[in-house]
Amino acid sequence: MGGVDKPAVVVGGRRMLDTALDAVDDCERIVVVGPRRADLDSTVLQTQETPPGAGPVAGVAAGLAVLDAEPDDRVILLASDLPFAEPTMVEALAAAVQDADTVFAVDESGRLQFLLSAWRVGALTDRVRALGSAVNQPMKALVPDAFATVLFRGVTDCDTPDDVERARSRAAAAPVTIAEAREAILTVVPPLPPRSAALGTALGATLAEPLLAAEALPRIAVSAMDGYAVAGDGPWVLRDDIRYAGSSEELELADGEAARIATGAHLPSGATAVVRDEFAVATDTSVGPRLSRREDAPVRDDARRRGEDWHEGYRLAAEGTAVTPALVSAAASAEVTTAGVRGPVRAHVVVTGDEIRRDGPLRHGQTRDALGPVLPQFLSWCGIRTVADAHLRDTSDSFDELFREVRQPDLIVIVGATGGGAADQLRAALDRAEARVVVGRVRCRPGGSQVTALLPDGRVVLGLPGNPYAAVVTLLTTVPSIAAALTGRTPAPRQLARIANASEVSGDATRILPAVPQPDGTWRVDPGIRTAHLAGLIDREALALVPAGAADGDLAELVPLPR
Repeated sequence: MGGVDKPAVVVGGRRMLDTALDAVDDCERIVVVGPRRADLDSTVLQTQETPPGAGPVAGVAAGLAVLDAEPDDRVILLASDLPFAEPTMVEALAAAVQDADTVFAVDESGRLQFLLSAWRVGALTDRVRALGSAVNQPMKALVPDAFATVLFRGVTDCDTPDDVERARSRAAAAPVTIAEAREAILTVVPPLPPRSAALGTALGATLAEPLLAAEALPRIAVSAMDGYAVAGDGPWVLRDDIRYAGSSEELELADGEAARIATGAHLPSGATAVVRDEFAVATDTSVGPRLSRREDAPVRDDARRRGEDWHEGYRLAAEGTAVTPALVSAAASAEVTTAGVRGPVRAHVVVTGDEIRRDGPLRHGQTRDALGPVLPQFLSWCGIRTVADAHLRDTSDSFDELFREVRQPDLIVIVGATGGGAADQLRAALDRAEARVVVGRVRCRPGGSQVTALLPDGRVVLGLPGNPYAAVVTLLTTVPSIAAALTGRTPAPRQLARIANASEVSGDATRILPAVPQPDGTWRVDPGIRTAHLAGLIDREALALVPAGAADGDLAELVPLPR
């Protein structure tokens, strides 16, 4: 593949190397042959064939050299270009090699998979030694006269870019868990290019660079309280002057003098401290007003000195931080008005179906559009701005036209047409547009028919089920990952809670249900939710993602609902 690091190629949201490591996770020792990878667990042995790139047999020899195995031990050979390798395959090979010295996997066409095989260590060592040199030898040179085979369906290796794309399409078509879908989105969807933007207009974006203060805060020493600016130790001669916040008049205090000062006003020249009102006593004397500190008051300075909060160049926020109202406000305090950002993500919302009607009286066979008007609010909750919305008729080329004409948004959200019915045209249109399907189906109810795809120019397409409840819960569980991927933001940590009645609703796939908190700290889900409308979300605080086979009291992820 032209020097491509094949083990690092991502298929189905994960590196093929990680798929291979998971497949052999139950093995006593694991050796990875190839360039050293710093991210591997310390228990994994790493080595390199000699010379580097000398072929698979040289890799086998290098692995055997560090394995420290006995001749009667069993060893699994597994290439890291098999994106669908599974632990069950390794288990079957390991079991079969007890009755034979060598066992190869074989696919449906009868082709031997040399690098999905099990050997008795002594037999493999003998075959390698018999070759004399392991350099640039093909794997078939190791094949003995007698061997056993185990049939595995769906074995696919990736030797060319086309093989990789076919594997990715297959992985995307297979149902995945919600966690796997999110990970695939975060891995495959590339971030938007950074741009310079006024922070006040970039809410929902993510910093593409650290946010550094342009000015110290406070810029000059100011009073933190209403009180008195004083010079030196008291008591002080109290002047008639009053320093107000924002005043540009010059005022200088000599040692032993004091003047009234308001919160936020900058200190007069010569002032050494501020005494707040409740700590000070002003009295009239024969020689004029005098100020002293109360006998029981602490000796403290109620002034804020230059740079007390931060100095110029201080890092207010790291790259990858969300642009929130708090960040915009802090930036203004630091005299920063623009920054490099990614986003905010712009969405074009499309509701499909000939039967959908938004305005006016319903005709026979029509359904009220109960989603189009509110989806922008749900998207906004996830940090995404809706820049346009439309209704799309059920025609054979409507999606083709949509993908051609709608170029401005970063995300196209489509409600309906994700299934396999006669009017469901979205998946075929994605194929015609040469889109890369990132997530094809998810093992959850509702929302299993969702699809996330990446168009060649980088626009993301999110297909939601047409059922209102299914569309909204899919949006709330999937869109935050899309927003994080496009803006380069670290996803928020999952919120977990114990579900009091989990066994009442759990099945063979994750169920997404409205939940309410209980006095004992657990949450209770609604088992009888109706999905043709959103009435079941009224007065509910969160969605609970109840895992398959959950028991009462088990943990489940909570997804907060917009309030």
